[in-house]
This record gives sequence, structure tokens and C-alpha cells, in this order.
Amino acid sequence: MEHSRAPPVHAWIILGIAVLAVSSAGAVFMLMSDVTPLLRASWRLQATSIVLLPFFIWQLRNESFDWNRNTLWIILGSGICLWIHFGSWVWSLDHTSLAHSLLFVTAHPLIIVTGMAAIRMQPHRWETWGALIGVFGAILAVQDAGSGSVTLIGDAAAFLGAIAIVGYLAAGRHLRGGKQMPLFLYAFPVTAICAIFLTLHAVLVENATLDSAIVDTSVFGWADASWILLVGYLALGPGLAGHTGINASLRWLPPLVISVSVVMEPLLGGLLGWMLGVQSVPNLWTWVGGPFMIIGTTLAIVGTNHRLSEKVDPADDV
Repeated sequence: MEHSRAPPVHAWIILGIAVLAVSSAGAVFMLMSDVTPLLRASWRLQATSIVLLPFFIWQLRNESFDWNRNTLWIILGSGICLWIHFGSWVWSLDHTSLAHSLLFVTAHPLIIVTGMAAIRMQPHRWETWGALIGVFGAILAVQDAGSGSVTLIGDAAAFLGAIAIVGYLAAGRHLRGGKQMPLFLYAFPVTAICAIFLTLHAVLVENATLDSAIVDTSVFGWADASWILLVGYLALGPGLAGHTGINASLRWLPPLVISVSVVMEPLLGGLLGWMLGVQSVPNLWTWVGGPFMIIGTTLAIVGTNHRLSEKVDPADDV
């Protein structure tokens, strides 16, 4: 059996950049509040798909991979999970505060730890403690609700996004970790599937149209000069550097440690929201909860390193 080595340093660097990038998405989406939530989510994924397409074509020509039926089903499932995540989360931004939305959409570490226990997969004790402490810190920080009214339906929608992202991370880990699927051969079709579902969802539920005369209701309205800079940032920042960075780090890191790291999003997103003027100045609770999030993330990272380093076949030491 092959040794399970501790993740390389550059895996953590990629993850750190990705977490910072995805943390900025909520504040930027709030700057686009004139556009209905599903439509602006579809804009981001459409633009991200276009950014990823050249890399996909390059790897398709230069990398070999077995496109079997099982792989295609997993990619489809991952795209559907990403659609549910973005649709429910961006919708929640219009129905609860930014801080609450970011808290509930990043509650996935507890979902993953619970799932690992259910299938009798034992996480390292520091990973478990890291998940618990990180979420506890987020709960403290969210006492500062920020601007916007808090509603149960908005919080529930954000939590649905957290459940969906677990499926997305699991699919990515399966294809990127075990089978070493090339990054963009995975990232592009998943993103494109999500974009298609979000666009159809916006057409059916929000009456989005192909008519470009009214930009804010047009399926491709993001290409207009009034929105292209914000959507372009969402595609290159949270899209390419963020979610594609997460997919890249799944080659070396398990979903739990990535999930715990993303718990930093409420803190970082709240601060970025304040800097962009869509969120009030963070109060004391944000600064109290922040250190717990950092400690939880650190514990999860250290625990993952220990768990992977300890997974060595005894026969290899004979």
C-alpha cells in the first residue's frame, strides 16, 4: 500500500488564496442587489465557465483521462450540487443578513463530521475539535448580524447551500484525489452544468429573458457595461481563484479540512462587506468569534496532517 503523506506546502497556499477569494463573493453579490438572486448567480457561473473553457480545451488535447459512465454521473451530480448551493445561498442574501447567510452556508464542517461518523470513518480528534471550535466561533461572530433583517427562511436557504456544497466537495475529492482527474477537465463541466441549471431556474422562477433591452432581467445581461466588471471579478476571483482553487487543493486535502478553512468566510466576508459599504462596521462579537475560527481552522489543518501522516501500511516498514 502507498504511504499517505502530509499535504505539500503549496496545497495550503492554494487553499488560503481560494478561501480569501470565495469570501469576497457575498459582498460583491450584494452590490448587485438590483438583479434577482438566481439570475445574478447564473451570471457568475456563465462568466466563470467562459474563463475555464480555454483551460479545459487545452487539457482535453494534452491530458488523457478515462471518461467512463461513472465519472460522467459524478460530474453531473457535482454540477447539480453546485447549482443548489449557489441558488439557495444567493437567494438567502436577499432574505437574511450577510453575516447570517455566510454563517449558515459555511456550517458544512459539522455536516461532514456527522457524515464521517455515520459511515464509521474516524476523523482525527483535532479535526473534530477544529470543526466544533470553528463553527462555535462563527456562531459568536454572527451575534453581530450586520445590516439586513434576519429571517428563518433566509437562514434555512443558506443552510441548504451548506448541505449541497458537501456533495460538491465529496465529488471533487473522489475524482481529483483518488483518480487524479485533471483540474480543468473536472472544473469546467461542473461549472457549466451549474450555469445551465441556474439559467433555466432564473427563466422559470424569475422570468429572466433573452431580451437584452432590459439588462437587469436578461439571461446574458452580465455582458453589459454596467455589470461586466463586477461579474468579471466574480468569475476571475471567487470563480477561478476560489472554487477552482478549492478543486485544485482537493488533490491533496480531504473535504473536512477545506470545509473548516472556509468557516473563515463569515469573518472575512463581513470585513470585506464593511469595506465595500454593504455591511455595517463589525462589532465586538465579530472580533471575539474570529480567533475561535482561526484556532478551529488551525486544529483541523494540524489534525489532517497527523491523520494522513499516520496512515502507513505496517508492511511498508518491514
